[in-house]
Amino acid sequence: MQALILAEYEHFEVLEAPQPEIEPDEVLLEVRACGICGSDVHGMDGSTGRRRPPIIMGHEAAGVIAQVGQEVEGWAAGDRVTFDSTIYCGKCRFCRDGQINLCDNRRVFGVSCDDYRRDGAFAEYVAAPQRVLHRLPDTVSFRHAAMVEPLSVALHAVNRTKILPGDTAVVIGAGVIGLLAVQVLRRTGCRIIAVDLDQGRLELAGKLGAHESLLSDAADVPAEVFQQTGGRGADIALEAVGISPTVQTAVACVRKGGQVTLVGNLAPQVDLPLQAVVTRQLALGGSCASSGEYPACLDMLARGDVEVEAMISATAPLAEGPDWFRQLYEGNRGLVKVILQP
Repeated sequence: MQALILAEYEHFEVLEAPQPEIEPDEVLLEVRACGICGSDVHGMDGSTGRRRPPIIMGHEAAGVIAQVGQEVEGWAAGDRVTFDSTIYCGKCRFCRDGQINLCDNRRVFGVSCDDYRRDGAFAEYVAAPQRVLHRLPDTVSFRHAAMVEPLSVALHAVNRTKILPGDTAVVIGAGVIGLLAVQVLRRTGCRIIAVDLDQGRLELAGKLGAHESLLSDAADVPAEVFQQTGGRGADIALEAVGISPTVQTAVACVRKGGQVTLVGNLAPQVDLPLQAVVTRQLALGGSCASSGEYPACLDMLARGDVEVEAMISATAPLAEGPDWFRQLYEGNRGLVKVILQP
């Protein structure tokens, strides 16, 4: 099969690779669409330590079942599916408690690190355990289904945040997760302020539901937020970047007793304004991946509650993957989500 392989750091090749062999509880999926995630882009240079070459990346995918293992039940060749990016064991305490994203034996498609290596879906075929499969509604295309994984991340983050109608929420970072978080937050009845370095992304955030937007390199963001909230500060900040300046901005934007939900993890460590968190009694919480939100996300897509087409900047054949990765890595500001089709 053809596969897009990170052969060495910052170097991709489209090569012939062995077709995956499936375990008895797995299916072989013919991939029809796979999105390039920011974690793939940031991982391609080795800075995250989670994309060690050679590796087939890709965990935002959808396709058609081509073959089922001997122990697979309820699935058949020809079924249209997507799959959870997290391969959870289903047996540990976290899995039994419904916290599959915290599974003690967690594996992620397209990741190669100290603990494990699991090829992903930038290929014609990928193997996936039946327990992570989700059936696609008839009205959801493969391209849109490739957006379910980031949507589930945004929904999980919002679900972990206590929100009341009328609250003001600041979304720091109008990338894919931030833009999807804006749309999920819109359904809660809160006022949304989007913050980003890119004016084009802020304009898109406005079209998708943000009430206000702030260009972070042209404004004192915390001061503007306090001004727009009558000197009180935002009730909530959802940080979707993951570097020191944006985490500090999120903390500075919220009122006393407010909440900061951290979703971005671009940097492994950040400088936290601890005194501000403690003396203003902020609720600081992390949000990891998703934990059972896929069915709700597929329903949202099927009903048209979330707009993803406007976020898809390009759809390209797998053979063009190296070029699109390069453009994303170099920060082409006109790009939001790129989807590759094997």
